[in-house]
Amino acid sequence: MKLNLKTLSLPELELALAPAEPSPTAVRKVFAAVHAHGASSVEDVCQRPQVPRRVADLLRQSAELTRLEVVERRQAEDGFTKYLFDSPLGGRVEAVRIPIFDHKYVVCVSSQVGCALACDFCMTGKLGFKRNLRTWEILDQVAQIRAEADRPVRGVVFMGMGEPLLNYAETIRAARILSHPAGYAISGTAITFSTAGMVPAIRRYVREGHPYRLAFSVTSAIPEKRAQVLPIERAHPLPELVDAIREYARVRRERAMIAYVSISGFNLEREDALALKETFEGIPIKVDLIDVTDPTGKYLPPTPEELKAFRDHLQVLGAPIARRYSGGKEIGAACGTLAASQYGGVVVPPPEAAG
Repeated sequence: MKLNLKTLSLPELELALAPAEPSPTAVRKVFAAVHAHGASSVEDVCQRPQVPRRVADLLRQSAELTRLEVVERRQAEDGFTKYLFDSPLGGRVEAVRIPIFDHKYVVCVSSQVGCALACDFCMTGKLGFKRNLRTWEILDQVAQIRAEADRPVRGVVFMGMGEPLLNYAETIRAARILSHPAGYAISGTAITFSTAGMVPAIRRYVREGHPYRLAFSVTSAIPEKRAQVLPIERAHPLPELVDAIREYARVRRERAMIAYVSISGFNLEREDALALKETFEGIPIKVDLIDVTDPTGKYLPPTPEELKAFRDHLQVLGAPIARRYSGGKEIGAACGTLAASQYGGVVVPPPEAAG
């Protein structure tokens, strides 16, 4: 079985190429050819300057560069573009190209085919869990979007299909490659993992001292309410999660990002704000409010009046409050709507077909 070069971190690549006795520079050149320059084939890598013949011969014999197939690209009016990918390993996943003003993109990537957590307002959860993605499948989402982008990709968020901390080894390896100077050269602080509360993985993450950021999906600080929409509350109760968040904030010396899905008539009362204050007392946090997007209509986003009143209630926290824009709703690209779907917006032709 051949090695997919997109899966290997730099130390792993060095080990794989050891039989050819390459110099550190040659290893780095191969790594950069794959990740920084987006080589399209093993032969493309072999033809790069400073790749010695003995290294090239080993690569031709033992390596491959597998790709996801782009099923379609679909763009919403707000500029969010959703890519639907088909994997040769089975299953379809989505990634979203997010415009940041007019000078860069952030890519929202998937880490699993489906999801086992079954959050009640999330369309991915309704698919059930199929499998974890491999490192190369995660990276190829970014690679193919970057190759077609008209501006640089400066950030990656693991907020697509799946719970990234349930695919810990593969997502962390992907983040290392994304942040490596000879890889995608994306700052570690511009890479974010969103977790619904996998406490053991959070504690491991803190112990290992990774430079990437975590976003913690809380949605309610009242355990009974949280359990209604996030079943993970039963496996990892809120007090356990809060202890892990406290340790994260202490070690990182920064505010922990609390993601709060705003649901009309459910979690926007004064009691909800007071519960947040009591729960996170003494922990430096910042709160991201995200309007729920539920195509089934079971859960509705807040009215402007509800949102204003809740933001007023949240002043008791003494913490920064932001409203995160969740775009691409009409194409199923908003938070909680990724389900390998094909509807709405405008289908964008592949680059070679454009014009």
